[in-house]
Formats: sequence, C-alpha cells, structure tokens
Amino acid sequence: MTSREFLPYLKCVGTGPKRNRDLSKEEMKIVICAFLKKEVLPEQVAAFMLGWRVKGESIEEFAGALEVFDEFVKHAPLPNSIEFGYPYDGKIKNPYILPLTAKYLQGFEINLSLHGGLLQPAKEGTTLKEICGNTSLEDNIYYYDQSEYFPELYAFSEIREKLGLRSSFNTIEKLLGITKSDTAIIGAFHKPFVDKYIQLYKDRYKRLIIIKGNEGTPEIFSKCAVTIVENDEITEIKVDPKAYGINYRKSTERISLEDSLEQLHNPSDSFIELAKFNAAVILFLTGKVTSIEEGLSLL
Repeated sequence: MTSREFLPYLKCVGTGPKRNRDLSKEEMKIVICAFLKKEVLPEQVAAFMLGWRVKGESIEEFAGALEVFDEFVKHAPLPNSIEFGYPYDGKIKNPYILPLTAKYLQGFEINLSLHGGLLQPAKEGTTLKEICGNTSLEDNIYYYDQSEYFPELYAFSEIREKLGLRSSFNTIEKLLGITKSDTAIIGAFHKPFVDKYIQLYKDRYKRLIIIKGNEGTPEIFSKCAVTIVENDEITEIKVDPKAYGINYRKSTERISLEDSLEQLHNPSDSFIELAKFNAAVILFLTGKVTSIEEGLSLL
C-alpha cells in the first residue's frame, strides 16, 4: 500500500462525526497490516490512531486488528499457564503484587505468563517491564518483552509517545495469546471495557477472567468485581480482602519504581497477606480449590 492508497482509510476516521464510519474487519486488517509493515507515513499512522480513538472503536475493528496481530506475534506455547493482561501505561499509586503472589502459587502447577514493554501514554506510571527487569522473578513467572515477541508493534512506541494520548492499541495489546494459554486473566478499570473484553476474547480462551482490579490491572487490593467467562456462560462475583481480615491501606500518593521494588523485596505483613489473598483467588478462579477460604488455608 502507498501513502496515497491509504487516504480512503484515513478518511473513515478523520472527516468528522457526520462522515466518519466504522471500518469493516477486512478493512481494518488492511490498515493494521500496512502499519506493521511500515507501508504508510508515520504522520498518517498518528493521524489514524488519533482519529480512530476519537471516533470510537468497534468490536469488528478490534477483532480485525487482533487477527493481524496473530500473524506477527512470536508465540511460545507454555503448558499449565495463565496469561495475565496488564496495561502498558503502568501503575502510579501502588506497587505490583503479582511477583510476590507467584511465590505462593508454586507447587500448584501454575505458570504465570506476563508480557510488557515500554511505557505508553497516558498515565505515566511504573511499568511491568521495569518491575520484571529489576527484581528476581519466581521460577513460575515467564516474562515476555514486546521488543522480542512483537517488534513490529514495539516500533510504534516512539509515535505513541509523541502523540502523548491513549490510543486504541492500549486496549488490544493487553492479551495477545503469546503462550497459547487456555486461561487468561485481564484487568479492567471501566465497566464498558469488561463488555468489550468479553466480546473480543471469549472465543480466544477456554476461560476468560476479567478483574476490575487496582489501576486497571488484574491485581486485587480492595473490594472488586470479577467476571468469569467459560463455555459461553458469564458469571460475576465480588471479592473483598477485608472480608478475610486483610486491611491493606492503598497509597494515595504517587509511588516510584524504587518504592515499588522495596515493597516486593521487604514486604509488610499486610502486603504479604494481600499477596496470599491474590494467590487464593487465582487458585479458586482456576479450579484448583473450591473456595477462596480453602485456597488461603493451603498457603
């Protein structure tokens, strides 16, 4: 595709509310493929990304983009694994707890598949890449860096940084099936994204779990809703650490990378209890135990 041939696609998202329209799945596949193959100008990529986000993304458009991603991602099948979907814009108020949670999942034949990359707009938090690159990970954690598993998307980091705004890629880069896991656990912040994730991923995993966790991550720091999708059935439950006597106080101040790492290396008693709770919830959600209480009793 040439830059001139791309113009009709750009007009779909860049001509204003009266003339903008959703692209079909096939049209979006053409657009994303042209992006990843660098067949269009960087300015056109930035314009489309902004226009697409402002127009509002359709499920068909997201699905088309994911199908193209499938062709580029370097897969690394990992038995007995759960793929975790974290946002690439990082966390700003609380440390990452999953590296500690993994310690309590050892012995249950669960491998944790994590992936990350460079910081993406717009939250400017601490990234999973920074955490995994600066601490010793448990043997059951497998971290995959975007620069290696999907270098074509990684190459867009500079454009995304210059744009400085959240893009549609923020939504669909969180779960990419890198390890061919049967189960995926993804974090969500807003209710509409729960519905979008169900539509996008229910047929891509045997069991899809959506946690409205801390800062849009699949980490539980306080009472939250958990949606389980399996065999076309959708179940929602509420989980609350306080109901199990865990009274961890979330931060209200911005947390640095150094502070986040300190919490992992020298965790407080309440942070350890919270990590165990997250592990017990994972055991329950994956069918390893029949209740969160049973999970806690084994940890």
